[in-house]
Amino acid sequence: MTLTKLLAEYTLNLKYEDLPAEVVEFTKLCILDWYGSALAGKDEKPIQSFKELVEEWGGHEQSSLVTGGKSSIGNACLVNAAASHIVELDDIHKASIIHAGTVVIPAAVAVAEAHKKSGKDLITAIVAGYEVCYRIGEAVSPSHYFYWHNTATCGTFGSAAAVAKLLNLTVDQTVYALGNAGSQAAGLWEFIEDGANTKQLHTAKAAYNGALAALLAKKDFTAASKILEGRRGFFNAMSDEFNIEKVTKNLGQEFKIIENSFKIHASCRHTHPAMDCILDIMQEHSLHHEQLQNITIKTYQTVLNITDNPNPETIYASKFSSQFCAALIAVNGSASLKNFSKDTLHANVIRELMSKIDVQVDPYYENAYPEKWGAKVEVTLNDGRTFIQSTDYPKGDPEKVASKEELIQKFTAMTSGKTDRPEALVHAILRLEEVDINEWMSAEKREEPCKQTQ
Repeated sequence: MTLTKLLAEYTLNLKYEDLPAEVVEFTKLCILDWYGSALAGKDEKPIQSFKELVEEWGGHEQSSLVTGGKSSIGNACLVNAAASHIVELDDIHKASIIHAGTVVIPAAVAVAEAHKKSGKDLITAIVAGYEVCYRIGEAVSPSHYFYWHNTATCGTFGSAAAVAKLLNLTVDQTVYALGNAGSQAAGLWEFIEDGANTKQLHTAKAAYNGALAALLAKKDFTAASKILEGRRGFFNAMSDEFNIEKVTKNLGQEFKIIENSFKIHASCRHTHPAMDCILDIMQEHSLHHEQLQNITIKTYQTVLNITDNPNPETIYASKFSSQFCAALIAVNGSASLKNFSKDTLHANVIRELMSKIDVQVDPYYENAYPEKWGAKVEVTLNDGRTFIQSTDYPKGDPEKVASKEELIQKFTAMTSGKTDRPEALVHAILRLEEVDINEWMSAEKREEPCKQTQ
């Protein structure tokens, strides 16, 4: 049996009744976190470009856009996936290095709404999508990640699997969906050199391409049967090293979605371990940023590959600067959405502290990556004292969990000014297994409680 068919059979056979209560509850938190990120990002300029484009294209009113109104399934995938990635608060899986929420969930939600699926259907599809893309991502990481953005490439398989599940495709049709998803998998890291908008295009197309592959498969549009392991397939073409066993190990016996991590800081996840350490040191010893002589960050090589930027020129680029993020949290004590602004970008106090920050590779953290995303921080004061803090797991990892209450607070903060009734959305999403998907989509416009499905 090919790997693709194995994943297709897994996707087809997964039932809502197979999901432990813990997985159902966790999946709803993933959906809540995704929707908060999407609402938070919907007014950003690059997302408005997507909005204007889909309005120019037009489309049947099938699925809701977070920017307002409805459009086609494909257009909803583009807008909603792009919007949920831009503020850098979307979820992340360490071992696969994938932000699954921003590609799997918008595709699943768009199709579920258009096809009038239940909340249970949506939850099951999302679990399947996360499982598929995480396993493929683990198999090719970390070598694939140097050139390729895993969320864009591996994430395309996840959105295809989720939509295939919602459409009740056969095993053969799901193989077609995954095969054509793999042929569309793309997303190069070169955009990071310019701080360009391309990262949002990555997630938009991963959601769109996965949905497209599954919707075509419904019409028996064929594809490669060995898209993963074939001699000209995904693994051989796009990674220096890969481990097929990671695709199959314990498949069907565990749920990788609960390995998901949630972001607390509004920046690239690779900046978070050091930020957590700095915050702990500053708070534990009641320090002020003016006391700091220098900061040394010891971590893994990917941090330098992606976030070694001592002079970010845009707010977005600052979220991918270890130096900026470290200085920001030392000065402000937080790195929320409002902390990344025009005022902080070129603030003298932050720029001065950035010049005192050194980022290095440490063999311990390099060898532990990507299973652990850790850092050690050494802070030296003007009076000669030195404080050291380290972590293997930033806040929001399963090993250092963000509670349900904290994630609800995060949702409320992300959606401040973006929706009039955040509590109605929280109520609807956290009861998703009991309500119709369209009830969620209209929750903030309604005064009465969401109607339970019969």
